[in-house]
Amino acid sequence: MVIFPIQSEDFLETDNLIDKKLSIFAFTFLALVLGGLSSSNTGDDIWYQELTKSSLNPPGYVFGIVWPILYILMSISAHRVFEKVYKIFFVQLFFNSIWSWLFFAFHLPVIALLDIWLLIFLNVNITITLFKTDRISAFLYLPYVVWLVFASYLNLFIVINN
Repeated sequence: MVIFPIQSEDFLETDNLIDKKLSIFAFTFLALVLGGLSSSNTGDDIWYQELTKSSLNPPGYVFGIVWPILYILMSISAHRVFEKVYKIFFVQLFFNSIWSWLFFAFHLPVIALLDIWLLIFLNVNITITLFKTDRISAFLYLPYVVWLVFASYLNLFIVINN
């Protein structure tokens, strides 16, 4: 009688995969917090307040509503097809996190614009992979890409008009 059965390598790999897949949520939450730290005081930031912004620029509270929803959707999407997108997902998450710092903390809107264009490129590639792999994940991810394009417009407007 075996009291402690020997676990197969497949079991260990499945366990490891579960841990890896859970890291999607942890790193996405971390990116949300880090990005939020750099942009949390835009109401008091004289530099940001004095910028000429697009008439389409939403009030600050809208960003506080939209971003957490987008982070939840993109993490669910990446979790569903982890093995297909995790490497590029973590890369895009890094560039997503530093955009807020480049723009709000360091006042580098041109560099932030380049960052967001790279983000769009990476996330269009992720979305294409998702459409090939899991359409539900693709549709969950698509609002993030659309929002990045809109944010890119807002960033470009500031670069051109300031």
